[in-house]
Amino acid sequence: MKTRILIFALMFTGVISYAQQDAQFTQYMYNTININPAYAGSRGAMSIFALHRTQWVGIDGAPITNAVSMNTPLNESNLGLGISLVNDRIGPTTENAISADLSYSLQTSETWKLSFGIKATANLFDLDATKLNNVDPDPSLQNYNKFTPNFGAGLYFHSDKAYVGFSIPNFLQTNRYDDNEVAIFKERINYYLIAGYVFDLKDYIKFKPAVLTKMVEGAPLQVDASANFMFYDKLMLGVSYRWSAALSAMVGFQVSDGLYIGYGYDNETTNLKYSNSGSHEIFLRYELFKNNNKITTPRFF
Repeated sequence: MKTRILIFALMFTGVISYAQQDAQFTQYMYNTININPAYAGSRGAMSIFALHRTQWVGIDGAPITNAVSMNTPLNESNLGLGISLVNDRIGPTTENAISADLSYSLQTSETWKLSFGIKATANLFDLDATKLNNVDPDPSLQNYNKFTPNFGAGLYFHSDKAYVGFSIPNFLQTNRYDDNEVAIFKERINYYLIAGYVFDLKDYIKFKPAVLTKMVEGAPLQVDASANFMFYDKLMLGVSYRWSAALSAMVGFQVSDGLYIGYGYDNETTNLKYSNSGSHEIFLRYELFKNNNKITTPRFF
């Protein structure tokens, strides 16, 4: 009885665990540190990032995600450091992932660098049984929490115009919730491949196509393809398509040399579109630059 109730209560969590697994970000290209530790310090500035995402508005228990991170190069060395926190709430469950990242970069040519990164993560999973609202409560179903450590690694090959990266944020496959030694909610290994290139269409227009490919064992291949335009190094307009899942619109604005704000809206293309009014995502990024507090190479990745 306990297992049947929990499987029903975690319906959304189960869907996410196979189709999404890690927290979903439409504007992942501004928050790459969460999926690839080799990104740490790659912008040549201390970069502070905060994001809020409300997914599938109108569905009770749908995912709500908050993420904050900081990454920076370390002095004049080839090292980069990053820390991040992701809070993901789905129905009766809450997950907090606290990560530390360390990267090392090699100058492979005048314009290209190859960065290697490692990630260590502490994951805190919590089930609040009082939120299950079942009609015939099972007294054996109690609140549950679990701590699981993990580690990952990544590669990031980049210049001021282009990037390609591959990463595995979590090498260990862990069980978030076990019932009678049966894994009900399992965190599987996620593989990420990202790439993007910036074209100068005019002096004041940049165009960046980008792609994220995500592979999870037991789940369909997920591909996010985006096209972003930057005008006068200030205004960004873009669209994105998540294969067989959602169509997104994105807008961003460089308020000052250090402050950038962005917003994204997802419209589902699956049958879920009939039961929700879309997903909203907003973020702020603030950067501290070494050269008189000015950015030297405007980039939007």
